[in-house]
Amino acid sequence: MNALRAMLVANLLHRPLRTVITIVAVGVEVCLVVIIVGLTTGLLQETAKRIEGVGADLMLQPPASSFLMAFSGAPMPIKIKEKLEEVPHVQAVAPVLLQFSTSSGMDIVYGIELESFRAVSKGFVYHEGGPFEQRTDILVDDWYAKARDLQVGERLRLFENDFQVRGIVEHGKGARLFVPIERLQELSAARDKASIFYIRLDDPENTQAAVEEIRKLFPRHQLRPLREYLSMMSSSRLPGLDTFVDSVIALAVVVGFLVIFLSMYTTILERTRDIGILKSLGASKANIIALVLRESLLLCALGVAVGIGFSFGGRALLKEMFPTITILITAGWLLKASALAALGGVLGAIYPAWLAARQDTVVALAYE
Repeated sequence: MNALRAMLVANLLHRPLRTVITIVAVGVEVCLVVIIVGLTTGLLQETAKRIEGVGADLMLQPPASSFLMAFSGAPMPIKIKEKLEEVPHVQAVAPVLLQFSTSSGMDIVYGIELESFRAVSKGFVYHEGGPFEQRTDILVDDWYAKARDLQVGERLRLFENDFQVRGIVEHGKGARLFVPIERLQELSAARDKASIFYIRLDDPENTQAAVEEIRKLFPRHQLRPLREYLSMMSSSRLPGLDTFVDSVIALAVVVGFLVIFLSMYTTILERTRDIGILKSLGASKANIIALVLRESLLLCALGVAVGIGFSFGGRALLKEMFPTITILITAGWLLKASALAALGGVLGAIYPAWLAARQDTVVALAYE
């Protein structure tokens, strides 16, 4: 057994470049899984927190609309607000027009009535500047301002129009960019329209009663309590996202499998004579298979350690480049990524291990 362990260590050190490449490749596999899953879950959780931060109890959307707000249009008349305000237990209603912007990234812009939005959300916390003064003003949250290096008074171009940064507000109020709803209605050809109505009740205990009354008025519209909406913000509810994540995981396992397979296969070819010597000294087929699998698992373990380092380093780098993104790294997914790396390593080592175990001792000893 001492000879087996000595051979394992010697083999890793015999081809240091190959060993390093294998470890790094396994590390990249782990990092890929952790970062992709962390990015998707982080994005969903961060979006849910921002919606929750609006402070509403209910949200009314157009009929058959998606719970993905970025894909909402503006088919609802803004006058719906007046009817909603007449419903018992409704304290405040804030119409919001949503537009997806790719002018300086991928952002959802909120067109708001400042007073009604303040009534629902209890107002903005201003880091710098103040509320809208003109139709061309814009409020940006602190994360967006940091990412774009924006200051109060500077210009920001959206929808082929220039807006002046009037205030920098605390993040967490639904969106990162806020403009006067009238201006956004003009730019999107949605005059007197709104994409969504945030509704604040006098008491959350009255949610069911308010829901029943609103559904009588708007039976075809999508009315969602905020708690229900937040529970929907998971990858399983997003079209294609689970498939994408599963595809990335499968690709990572394949990468790990191929890397370990090639490393172990070339090792067996190079160590044919050494395997023959071990067999002549009494090593069984099980001993040889165990040796190959141990080496594979050792490489995977080192790769996992490197991959965890890559994951945290990659998150820090991405956060530095894109301060507004959220990447959630959890212990659960670190363990899952490690298990996937080990699975790929074991699968990749099975054939080389079988090949080594079935070698004829005499032929192996004569191998040059």
